[in-house]
Amino acid sequence: MNLFFASDLHGSLPATEQMISQYVKSGAKHLILLGDILNHGPRNAIPEGYNPPEVAQLLNQYADQIIAVRGNCDSEVDQMLLSFPMMMDYSWVLLESGQRLFLTHGHTYNSDKRPALRDGDILAHGHTHIPVAEEQNGVVIFNPGSVTIPRNGYSASFGLLRNNRLQVIGFDQSVIKEVTI
Repeated sequence: MNLFFASDLHGSLPATEQMISQYVKSGAKHLILLGDILNHGPRNAIPEGYNPPEVAQLLNQYADQIIAVRGNCDSEVDQMLLSFPMMMDYSWVLLESGQRLFLTHGHTYNSDKRPALRDGDILAHGHTHIPVAEEQNGVVIFNPGSVTIPRNGYSASFGLLRNNRLQVIGFDQSVIKEVTI
């Protein structure tokens, strides 16, 4: 199972176009959006190419491939523009291996405040805009970084799950972080 992860698009059309291009090239069948899809939020500067209606229109073309959760900048108004549900605070995905993948934005549940997880489960979240791919006390913590507003000197990035590896990959195709699951 190949999964593509993206977080914190914040309404930037050029960044979303770049992310979609990487998604299509990856061959993944599912695009997982970990929140903060259309709105830039009050603490962030307006990103380059800020165009939430066009971002929504682009993402809607992939609606049948998207699993999305709500970020702290997402609202019911955003949902009105999108053809896929994105108002859930979290979602579970059961992998072929039997591992559970807990999807959330990261403002409620994160590596410091976890839901009930078992050894081998994966907690995937965004919110911090900082890539993470590591095992912590039997649980894999994964953050694909940010498509639009990367922090701590990292480049814009996305995540891939393939061949039992979770990778954070920069748009230049460099592997930023990686963990085997």
